[in-house]
Amino acid sequence: MPLPEADAHLAAQRRLSAATLAAVEREWATVGEDFERGWLRVGPRMVALVTTGQLGAARDGIAYVPTALAAQSIDVAALARIEASAFAGISYSLDGMRAGSLDALLYGAVVHARSGGESLGERLVRGRTFLRTVVPGQVADANRMATGVAVTARPGVGYTRLATAPCCQRCAVLAGRFYRVASFQRHPRDDCRMVPTNEANHQDAGYTIGPDDVTDLTPPQRQAIADGADMTRVINAHRTYGTAGDYRSARTSDGMLTTAFGSHPVLTPEAIYRVTATREDALALLRKNGYLSAL
Repeated sequence: MPLPEADAHLAAQRRLSAATLAAVEREWATVGEDFERGWLRVGPRMVALVTTGQLGAARDGIAYVPTALAAQSIDVAALARIEASAFAGISYSLDGMRAGSLDALLYGAVVHARSGGESLGERLVRGRTFLRTVVPGQVADANRMATGVAVTARPGVGYTRLATAPCCQRCAVLAGRFYRVASFQRHPRDDCRMVPTNEANHQDAGYTIGPDDVTDLTPPQRQAIADGADMTRVINAHRTYGTAGDYRSARTSDGMLTTAFGSHPVLTPEAIYRVTATREDALALLRKNGYLSAL
């Protein structure tokens, strides 16, 4: 069974995401008919609200790691201080490889509002729908990135991927595995989470998803599993996942590795994990890009 600390952490993150989204929606509701003028007024406040939510999420992620480890009697101190502020005030791409402008991302509400609707109310709904798609994900990404760096900063510590049932095939085949590197594959509305642990304890830190927990298995897949086939092999026979070749091409993609973050170019933690071969190299780049500092 999953750790109670993991469930408590997820519940706290959901509350924080919901509270952040509610505050952003209240601001959006007051934008008015002149979207450009209204954005100048409410846009900075919306950015500040999401930034605050991200900061809280990052702090929670940093604190969660030692709590989860202590529950497993794993005592490993971090080699450096994790800087929560480094994970806030930016937007994360879906693959986690690019950091961008939070203002530009949230301005998408204006773009969507203008794209259709006869009345102001209809246009506001379109913008609100967009915000409901992106805001929770940005708060969750700050938490996930901070948690990953807090894991990486501890020698011998990795994580088990914990999927929330019901889930899709993509999550099912990744759940329950132990990962030494904090890179975390995800997809839209993915609510899988990290359980910090070590290789010796990882089987007690999470659980493996069964076929009844998977929502999108086809009838032939279910029949094959019922006949005794391994679920992971059945799913992998129908799906293609990222390969080393994907990572090589990602490393040479201009927009992925350097992007505006504060006043200097940085790599996101996810990009750092993809382009480094060892934990030591990852720690060096995490320090260089402001995610870690001296204790």
